[in-house]
Amino acid sequence: MMESTLYFIIEVIGTLAFAVSGIRLAARKRFDWFGAYTVGVVTAIGGGTIRDLLLGAPVFWMASWMYLAVTGLAFAIVVMFKRVLTSDSRSLFMFDAVGLALFVITGIQKSLAYGFPMWVAMIMGMITGSFGGVLRDVLINEEPLFFRKDIYATACLGGGLVYWLVEAAGGSAIVQQICCATVILFLRWGALHYGWHLPEMKER
Repeated sequence: MMESTLYFIIEVIGTLAFAVSGIRLAARKRFDWFGAYTVGVVTAIGGGTIRDLLLGAPVFWMASWMYLAVTGLAFAIVVMFKRVLTSDSRSLFMFDAVGLALFVITGIQKSLAYGFPMWVAMIMGMITGSFGGVLRDVLINEEPLFFRKDIYATACLGGGLVYWLVEAAGGSAIVQQICCATVILFLRWGALHYGWHLPEMKER
Protein backbone atom coordinates (compact mmCIF):
# COMPACT_ATOMS: atom_id res chain seq x y z
CA MET A 1 0.00 0.00 0.00
CA MET A 2 2.79 2.39 0.95
CA GLU A 3 4.70 1.63 -2.28
CA SER A 4 1.63 2.26 -4.46
CA THR A 5 0.99 5.56 -2.63
CA LEU A 6 4.62 6.61 -3.14
CA TYR A 7 4.41 5.66 -6.83
CA PHE A 8 1.27 7.80 -7.16
CA ILE A 9 2.94 10.78 -5.49
CA ILE A 10 6.00 10.47 -7.74
CA GLU A 11 3.77 10.33 -10.83
CA VAL A 12 1.81 13.41 -9.77
CA ILE A 13 4.93 15.48 -9.02
CA GLY A 14 6.62 14.29 -12.22
CA THR A 15 3.51 15.13 -14.26
CA LEU A 16 3.35 18.61 -12.74
CA ALA A 17 7.06 19.27 -13.32
CA PHE A 18 7.05 18.12 -16.94
CA ALA A 19 3.79 19.92 -17.71
CA VAL A 20 5.23 23.18 -16.36
CA SER A 21 8.36 22.76 -18.49
CA GLY A 22 6.27 22.20 -21.61
CA ILE A 23 3.83 25.05 -20.98
CA ARG A 24 6.69 27.39 -20.09
CA LEU A 25 8.42 26.76 -23.42
CA ALA A 26 5.11 27.13 -25.28
CA ALA A 27 4.62 30.50 -23.55
CA ARG A 28 8.04 31.64 -24.75
CA LYS A 29 6.95 30.71 -28.28
CA ARG A 30 3.78 32.78 -27.76
CA PHE A 31 1.35 29.86 -28.19
CA ASP A 32 -2.26 30.53 -27.31
CA TRP A 33 -3.72 29.03 -24.13
CA PHE A 34 -5.06 25.89 -25.78
CA GLY A 35 -1.81 25.29 -27.63
CA ALA A 36 0.25 25.79 -24.46
CA TYR A 37 -1.98 23.41 -22.50
CA THR A 38 -1.71 20.82 -25.27
CA VAL A 39 2.08 21.04 -25.22
CA GLY A 40 1.97 20.60 -21.44
CA VAL A 41 -0.22 17.50 -21.71
CA VAL A 42 1.98 15.92 -24.39
CA THR A 43 5.12 16.63 -22.36
CA ALA A 44 3.60 15.12 -19.24
CA ILE A 45 2.06 11.94 -20.72
CA GLY A 46 4.03 11.32 -23.92
CA GLY A 47 6.83 9.19 -22.51
CA GLY A 48 4.54 7.16 -20.28
CA THR A 49 2.14 6.52 -23.16
CA ILE A 50 4.91 5.13 -25.36
CA ARG A 51 6.16 3.03 -22.43
CA ASP A 52 2.73 1.51 -21.77
CA LEU A 53 2.18 0.71 -25.43
CA LEU A 54 5.54 -1.08 -25.58
CA LEU A 55 4.87 -2.97 -22.34
CA GLY A 56 1.38 -3.99 -23.45
CA ALA A 57 -0.06 -2.23 -20.39
CA PRO A 58 -3.21 -0.10 -20.19
CA VAL A 59 -2.24 3.49 -21.02
CA PHE A 60 -1.94 5.10 -17.61
CA TRP A 61 -3.65 8.45 -18.22
CA MET A 62 -6.79 6.82 -19.65
CA ALA A 63 -7.60 5.37 -16.23
CA SER A 64 -7.90 8.72 -14.46
CA TRP A 65 -8.64 12.36 -15.27
CA MET A 66 -6.04 13.33 -12.67
CA TYR A 67 -3.21 13.76 -15.19
CA LEU A 68 -5.20 16.25 -17.25
CA ALA A 69 -6.15 18.07 -14.05
CA VAL A 70 -2.53 18.22 -12.88
CA THR A 71 -1.59 19.68 -16.26
CA GLY A 72 -4.34 22.26 -15.73
CA LEU A 73 -2.71 23.14 -12.39
CA ALA A 74 0.64 23.47 -14.16
CA PHE A 75 -0.99 25.79 -16.70
CA ALA A 76 -2.35 27.96 -13.89
CA ILE A 77 1.10 28.12 -12.27
CA VAL A 78 2.70 29.29 -15.52
CA VAL A 79 -0.04 31.89 -16.10
CA MET A 80 0.32 33.28 -12.57
CA PHE A 81 4.12 33.28 -12.52
CA LYS A 82 4.76 33.74 -16.23
CA ARG A 83 7.20 36.62 -15.85
CA VAL A 84 9.48 34.66 -13.52
CA LEU A 85 9.20 31.30 -15.28
CA THR A 86 9.75 32.56 -18.82
CA SER A 87 12.62 34.90 -18.03
CA ASP A 88 14.75 32.53 -15.92
CA SER A 89 16.34 29.60 -17.79
CA ARG A 90 17.15 27.93 -14.47
CA SER A 91 13.45 27.36 -13.84
CA LEU A 92 13.20 25.31 -17.03
CA PHE A 93 16.17 23.21 -15.94
CA MET A 94 14.65 22.66 -12.50
CA PHE A 95 11.25 21.51 -13.72
CA ASP A 96 12.65 19.47 -16.59
CA ALA A 97 15.29 17.75 -14.44
CA VAL A 98 12.83 16.90 -11.66
CA GLY A 99 10.30 15.51 -14.15
CA LEU A 100 13.05 13.53 -15.86
CA ALA A 101 14.30 11.95 -12.62
CA LEU A 102 10.84 11.05 -11.32
CA PHE A 103 9.56 9.62 -14.60
CA VAL A 104 12.64 7.43 -15.01
CA ILE A 105 11.80 5.93 -11.61
CA THR A 106 8.16 5.28 -12.54
CA GLY A 107 9.21 3.76 -15.88
CA ILE A 108 11.61 1.36 -14.19
CA GLN A 109 9.16 0.37 -11.47
CA LYS A 110 6.27 -0.25 -13.85
CA SER A 111 8.43 -2.36 -16.17
CA LEU A 112 9.63 -4.50 -13.26
CA ALA A 113 6.06 -4.85 -11.99
CA TYR A 114 5.10 -6.28 -15.39
CA GLY A 115 7.83 -8.90 -15.10
CA PHE A 116 10.41 -7.45 -17.49
CA PRO A 117 14.14 -7.80 -16.74
CA MET A 118 16.15 -4.87 -15.41
CA TRP A 119 17.81 -4.05 -18.73
CA VAL A 120 14.37 -3.57 -20.29
CA ALA A 121 13.28 -1.52 -17.28
CA MET A 122 16.27 0.79 -17.76
CA ILE A 123 15.30 1.43 -21.38
CA MET A 124 11.66 1.98 -20.40
CA GLY A 125 12.81 4.39 -17.72
CA MET A 126 14.71 6.34 -20.35
CA ILE A 127 11.70 6.36 -22.67
CA THR A 128 9.35 7.45 -19.89
CA GLY A 129 11.66 10.25 -18.84
CA SER A 130 12.85 11.45 -22.24
CA PHE A 131 10.18 11.02 -24.89
CA GLY A 132 7.68 13.49 -23.49
CA GLY A 133 10.42 16.09 -23.89
CA VAL A 134 11.13 14.87 -27.43
CA LEU A 135 7.48 15.33 -28.40
CA ARG A 136 7.44 18.73 -26.66
CA ASP A 137 10.47 19.94 -28.60
CA VAL A 138 9.00 18.71 -31.89
CA LEU A 139 5.72 20.55 -31.23
CA ILE A 140 7.49 23.82 -30.46
CA ASN A 141 9.87 23.36 -33.41
CA GLU A 142 13.07 22.94 -31.40
CA GLU A 143 15.85 20.39 -31.86
CA PRO A 144 15.08 17.72 -29.22
CA LEU A 145 17.48 17.62 -26.28
CA PHE A 146 17.43 13.82 -26.64
CA PHE A 147 19.43 14.03 -29.86
CA ARG A 148 21.94 16.67 -28.83
CA LYS A 149 25.36 16.06 -27.35
CA ASP A 150 23.96 17.41 -24.06
CA ILE A 151 23.69 14.68 -21.40
CA TYR A 152 19.97 13.89 -21.27
CA ALA A 153 19.08 10.34 -22.25
CA THR A 154 22.47 9.29 -20.90
CA ALA A 155 21.48 10.71 -17.52
CA CYS A 156 18.38 8.48 -17.59
CA LEU A 157 20.46 5.40 -18.32
CA GLY A 158 22.96 6.39 -15.62
CA GLY A 159 20.16 6.69 -13.08
CA GLY A 160 18.73 3.35 -14.19
CA LEU A 161 22.11 1.68 -13.80
CA VAL A 162 22.46 3.01 -10.26
CA TYR A 163 18.91 1.81 -9.49
CA TRP A 164 19.97 -1.66 -10.65
CA LEU A 165 23.22 -1.64 -8.65
CA VAL A 166 21.49 -0.53 -5.45
CA GLU A 167 18.86 -3.25 -5.95
CA ALA A 168 21.60 -5.85 -6.47
CA ALA A 169 23.27 -4.65 -3.26
CA GLY A 170 20.05 -5.24 -1.35
CA GLY A 171 19.00 -1.62 -0.94
CA SER A 172 15.39 -0.79 -0.19
CA ALA A 173 13.02 0.63 -2.78
CA ILE A 174 13.29 4.10 -1.23
CA VAL A 175 17.09 4.01 -1.39
CA GLN A 176 16.95 2.85 -5.02
CA GLN A 177 14.67 5.74 -5.94
CA ILE A 178 16.71 8.36 -4.10
CA CYS A 179 20.00 7.17 -5.61
CA CYS A 180 18.51 7.00 -9.11
CA ALA A 181 17.04 10.52 -8.90
CA THR A 182 20.22 11.94 -7.36
CA VAL A 183 22.41 10.61 -10.17
CA ILE A 184 20.08 11.98 -12.87
CA LEU A 185 19.90 15.41 -11.24
CA PHE A 186 23.67 15.47 -10.76
CA LEU A 187 24.39 14.57 -14.39
CA ARG A 188 21.90 17.14 -15.68
CA TRP A 189 23.37 19.78 -13.37
CA GLY A 190 26.88 18.96 -14.57
CA ALA A 191 25.75 19.20 -18.20
CA LEU A 192 24.26 22.63 -17.54
CA HIS A 193 26.98 24.16 -15.37
CA TYR A 194 30.13 22.45 -16.64
CA GLY A 195 29.20 21.63 -20.22
CA TRP A 196 29.47 17.86 -19.81
CA HIS A 197 28.53 16.21 -23.07
CA LEU A 198 29.07 13.18 -25.25
CA PRO A 199 31.43 13.35 -28.27
CA GLU A 200 29.81 14.69 -31.42
CA MET A 201 29.47 12.66 -34.59
CA LYS A 202 31.52 14.29 -37.33
CA GLU A 203 31.62 13.78 -41.07
CA ARG A 204 35.41 13.50 -41.13
